[in-house]
Amino acid sequence: MALPVLDPTEQRIIGSLLEKQRTVPASYPLSLNALRLACNQTSSRDPVMDLSERDLQDAARTLKDRGLLRLVWAGAGSRVVKYHQLLDEVLEPADDERALLTVLLLRGAQSAGELKTRTERLHPFADKEAVEACLARLAAAPEPLVRETQVQHGRDARWIHLLGPVPQAEQLVAPSADLETVLADGVQARDAKVVAAYDAVAPAYAEQFGEELITKPFDVWLLEHIAELNEGPIMDLGCGPGQIAAFLADTGAEVHGLDASAGMVEQARAAYPDLDFSVGRFHQLLRPRNAAAWGTILAWYCFVHLAPSELASTLRSVSATLRPGGTLALALHTGGEVLHVDTLLGTAVDLDYVLHPRDQVLAAVADAGLEVAEWYERKPVPEEAQTVRLYVLARRPE
Repeated sequence: MALPVLDPTEQRIIGSLLEKQRTVPASYPLSLNALRLACNQTSSRDPVMDLSERDLQDAARTLKDRGLLRLVWAGAGSRVVKYHQLLDEVLEPADDERALLTVLLLRGAQSAGELKTRTERLHPFADKEAVEACLARLAAAPEPLVRETQVQHGRDARWIHLLGPVPQAEQLVAPSADLETVLADGVQARDAKVVAAYDAVAPAYAEQFGEELITKPFDVWLLEHIAELNEGPIMDLGCGPGQIAAFLADTGAEVHGLDASAGMVEQARAAYPDLDFSVGRFHQLLRPRNAAAWGTILAWYCFVHLAPSELASTLRSVSATLRPGGTLALALHTGGEVLHVDTLLGTAVDLDYVLHPRDQVLAAVADAGLEVAEWYERKPVPEEAQTVRLYVLARRPE
């Protein structure tokens, strides 16, 4: 059987229908307006498109003639036409294969790690190896559906579908920096390095940054703004030596802190004995003891060591303990590169800081099911050679 060849508009239509059939089954098949919104989403799409209703109608007619799409009427006597994809009936993919094809159609060339994160709502892959096994199966089919692209040395392999042209695939597979390299030795090894580094520098870190907010008027304004929006207890995730938790507590909020570094928590407890600080990892975040959920979760530079493939799943896991309408507040460095540090505050460390591209962070927030309410980007002061900093306030839908 020859594979169908889809142009970019047809790829977006079929990919959007495949996605929405799984994620919003109650609204599927899609009306023309719903299909246009799905195709033109600014999150979870690459490239972002601006297709008109006429564009969609013309492409849908072609897809219908080729047996790849069916027109469905909303009900007896109704004139509302809805659109239903038939690609999965033509190809008959397994659930895991269908999920990968959907995301490849919607977002172009991607690594196995990125695909695992982005298919979570479509199919729960156990790990990256499960994604790679499925990709290998698709590539080894009599009519291969995917292929691995050539990559630069040291990069994770990236994959594209074979159902039509992937725009600028060659450029997409070889960006200037591979942000996934922080996971080269595995998640546990990376986490161990991070904890060891912050344990080692905890006393010096507390002394250096304990009063840092005095020199950061924008951070002070934004933290006060967050406190005004808050309803309920606040979790300061990655609390470090506790200075931000203490600032928020001074606004009258109930604040708790969590950090993976026991050394940092020891410093926080010593400096602010009246506040609650615990040792724990992001995925160990529980709901507050005296409330149904957190009103606000603050993640101030605590995700700076995560790979891009981990962002959305981490945000989703953390925000599960947030009340509907609550705020997840993020601060991150941006820039699209990995900065390696072997000395921090005069102490030998082995740390990699991931400077995520701004749009990648905003997309991960959306992929996590959160709504971006506000975001700010702060340019560095030239003479201080700082990084660009991104601040995002995201809401959990009510």
